[in-house]
Amino acid sequence: MDSSSNSNSNSNKSNSQIMKAVGVSSVERRVAGVPSVIVIGGGFAGIAAARALHDASIKVVLLESRDRLGGRVHTNYSFGFPVDLGASWLHGVCNENPLAPLIGKLGLPLYRTSGDNSVLYDHDLESYALFDMEGKQVPQELVTEVGEVFESILKECDKIRDEYMDDISIQQAFEIAFERNPKLRLEGLSYKVLQWYLCRMEGWFAADADTISLKYWDQEELLPGGHGLMVRGYLPVINTLAKGLDIRLNHRVKNVVRQYNGVTVTVEDGRTFKADAAVIAVPLGVLKSKRIKFEPKLPEWKESAIDDLGVGVENKIILHFEKVFWPNVEFLGVVADTSYSCSYFLNLHKATSHPVLVYMPAGRLARDIEKMSDEAAANFAFTQLQKILPDASIPIQYLVSRWGSDENSLGSYSYDIVGKPHDLYERLRVPVDNLFFAGEATSVLYPGSVHGAYSTGVMAAEECRMRVLERHGELDLFQRVLGEDNPVLVPLLISRL
Repeated sequence: MDSSSNSNSNSNKSNSQIMKAVGVSSVERRVAGVPSVIVIGGGFAGIAAARALHDASIKVVLLESRDRLGGRVHTNYSFGFPVDLGASWLHGVCNENPLAPLIGKLGLPLYRTSGDNSVLYDHDLESYALFDMEGKQVPQELVTEVGEVFESILKECDKIRDEYMDDISIQQAFEIAFERNPKLRLEGLSYKVLQWYLCRMEGWFAADADTISLKYWDQEELLPGGHGLMVRGYLPVINTLAKGLDIRLNHRVKNVVRQYNGVTVTVEDGRTFKADAAVIAVPLGVLKSKRIKFEPKLPEWKESAIDDLGVGVENKIILHFEKVFWPNVEFLGVVADTSYSCSYFLNLHKATSHPVLVYMPAGRLARDIEKMSDEAAANFAFTQLQKILPDASIPIQYLVSRWGSDENSLGSYSYDIVGKPHDLYERLRVPVDNLFFAGEATSVLYPGSVHGAYSTGVMAAEECRMRVLERHGELDLFQRVLGEDNPVLVPLLISRL
């Protein structure tokens, strides 16, 4: 045996004696011997973090409360083909998107529903067909004209934002804009179309205009390339990231204890898991519910970030028909007197060739529909459809999401609410000792998006890796960081029929 081996042997004996002296258990000794991390939450952020740590030779176990992976990404196959009940778009169809290399490498096709990256509405308005409550189609020229008015209102809101020291809601800003320039308010059918544009805006934030911050509503960094629908769903991406990982489904975490020498995580049935550190990648709604108890308590600045960030609700009621009976457009819209009464349907047939329409309520309407049974919710959506297409055939199958009341999510995604600072995303991301945080609500650049969740998972993994290796005395400051390798750029498969 060479001298270095003797040195390592003596070092190991010394470490063993030290751990024995301070009363470290045999389980903790095993953890101390191999760098280890527990990832809590099997959504996109959690899986991305676990994947990156595993690939960096860190021992990782991922604990997920559901009986499936993906979190708020949920591809369902009960119709005989994939449909996404949760996230279904890649927002920013470009190589700068953090998910583009993976999606391109897998050869997953995207259907571009818009080449514009607007958060408000697609400028490619020929992809819409808007109807009033009597089933009459709104002239395309009027839709375009009202869209221009809507943009004028938003420009007026920019001026109002500059004038007001205190934050107000988007709804309040609109009212001020109307008072200053009554012509912007519009009347009759034009007013109803304007409400539909507001409804689309509320859908982007999954929240009502009277709760959305005027000061920070447009602070998200928008990637170029428009919006691409995942034709085969997001599950293939989830499965690729999860391959070979130690994943424990049906493991609902109840308690997280952080100590000087690691973390102890307890799940609902009483079992415990120990590691050097943990990545907390559960949804913002779950953190708000305080269902996971942290010991010691999280610092006040972290708890206030959790409490003060908004979490909205957008749901999908997916209707499967025997055959197509609707116009060959990407969206069917219903205009009304209020944004609450407006609605829109995504036409999946355009992208996937399957006779499926997806009704997408958001905000208060989504929460109200969640109070109904699945059958009643499907009937409600079908009634909206019948208002614009009276001869609509009855759906043969339906699916209903409930992200607001689902105990594993308690909301769809985050947004800036009135009167709260924009740096809450960053505060939520910042680690606390050996706890690292990931998820769309921790993304400063891309909140509320799948690529935002993914990028924060990779970021949390890198911060966690450095902390854990530092603790084990194995940190190489010149070691390549996670994700530093230049990815092989594979062109995204994009169609626009």
